[in-house]
Amino acid sequence: MTWHPNLWHPTTQVARSDPPLQVLRGQGALLELADGRQLIDAISSWWVTLHGHGEPSIAAAIAAQAMELEQVIFANFRHPQAERLAERLSAASGLERLFFSDDGSTAVEVALKIAWQWWRNQGSPRRQLIAFEGAYHGDTFGAMALGERGLFSAPFEPLLCPVARAPWPSTWWNDGDVEAKEAVALNHLEALLAVPTAAVILEPLVQGASGMAMVRPEFLRQVQERVRQAGALLIADEVMTGFGRTGSLFACQGAGLQPDLVALSKGLTGGFLPMGVTLASEALYRGFISDNPDHTLYHGHSFTANPLGCAAANASLALLGATPDRHQGFEARHRPHLAELARHPRVCRPRLMGTIAAFDLVVDAPGYLNSAGRQLQRLALSQGVFIRPLGQVVYLLPPLCLSEAQLERCYGVIRAGLDQL
Repeated sequence: MTWHPNLWHPTTQVARSDPPLQVLRGQGALLELADGRQLIDAISSWWVTLHGHGEPSIAAAIAAQAMELEQVIFANFRHPQAERLAERLSAASGLERLFFSDDGSTAVEVALKIAWQWWRNQGSPRRQLIAFEGAYHGDTFGAMALGERGLFSAPFEPLLCPVARAPWPSTWWNDGDVEAKEAVALNHLEALLAVPTAAVILEPLVQGASGMAMVRPEFLRQVQERVRQAGALLIADEVMTGFGRTGSLFACQGAGLQPDLVALSKGLTGGFLPMGVTLASEALYRGFISDNPDHTLYHGHSFTANPLGCAAANASLALLGATPDRHQGFEARHRPHLAELARHPRVCRPRLMGTIAAFDLVVDAPGYLNSAGRQLQRLALSQGVFIRPLGQVVYLLPPLCLSEAQLERCYGVIRAGLDQL
C-alpha cells in the first residue's frame, strides 16, 4: 500500500507510520479490505461503531428519514426525530435539556460554554475550571485546554485558557495503593475548590485516550460530593463511555453520579453519522432565558440536530433497549480471557470495565510514542485483528455484536503477538 496523494490522515506522522489500508465494506465486527482480507475491528473504529458495521436497523432508519427530511435549520425549526431523541436521552439521563452539535469535541465545547456563561449570566465572579490529570476532552481549543497538556497540545499552548488539575487515581486489578491514591486526589481537589470554581469536568469511570485509565465509582461519588459542597458545576464527558461502554447505559449511572452537564457523541448514532449532544439541567437552561440579549447562548452548527443523525441515534437507542444483555454482559465475557492474558510476563496493570479490557505492556519507557504498541499492532494485523494501542497501553473495545469465537480470536492473536515482541 502507498499513501494517497490527496488525503491527510488524523493523528498520523507519515514519516513514522505505515500507509493506511483501503477498506471497501464492513459487516458486523468485520472489515473487508481491497486486497480481500478480512479484519476483526476490535476497537469499534475509534470507539464509534457501537453495534457493528452495517447494522440493518440503523441503515434502514437513515434511508427512511432521507426520503422525508434530510436537513433543516434548527434555529427556526424542530422535527420529530430530534424531539424523540431529546425525550429519550432526557429520560435516561435525568437532565431535561439537550443541545445538538457535531462531534465529541464540540459537545464538550458546548458544555464548557454553558457552564462559563451561566455563571456570567448570574453575575458571579467564578472563573476557575478544574480538570483531571491525564484527561482528554477533544481537539478544539476549549476542549484541548481542558485536556492534559502535552504532545498533542504543545504547539497551541499560548492560545489555551488556564485550567487547574487534580490527580486521577487510576487503578487496576490487585492494586493495593488505590485508597491512598484516592485520598491524595481528593485532598488536592478540595484545595483547588477553595478558589471559586465555575465547573469541574471528568470522564466518568474511564479516561479513554490517555490509556483507558480507570477509577472506582466510590471515588467519583466523593468527587461529586466535594464539587457540590463548593457550589461548582459538574460536567461529565461521556463521549467515549456513553451508550453501554462501561456496562450501564451511561457511566454516570454506574458510578452513581448526577452531573449538571453531560457531553455525548461516538456511539450516539451507532457510528453511522457524526453527531454530538450536550445534556443540561433545567436550572442551567433557565439561566439563559432573559430580556437581556447578552444572556443568549450564541452557539450553533450548520448541521445541528440533523434529521438523518437523529434517526440513526433513535434506531441505535432502540437496539440498545431491545438487547441490553449485549452491553450489560460483555464484562463477564472479557474476564476469563483477560485473566489468562494477565499471567503473561509482558503484561501488567490489567483492568476491565464493561466492554473495555486493557493492560499495559512491560516496557522501559512508557508513553504515547513507545514503539511496542505499534509492533503489536502490526503483528495482530498480520493475523486478521485490528487493534490500535495507545503507546504501551493495549486495549479491546469491540462492537457489541462481536461473537464469542471472534472475541477468543482477538485474545489469541494478542497473546501470540506478545510472545513475538
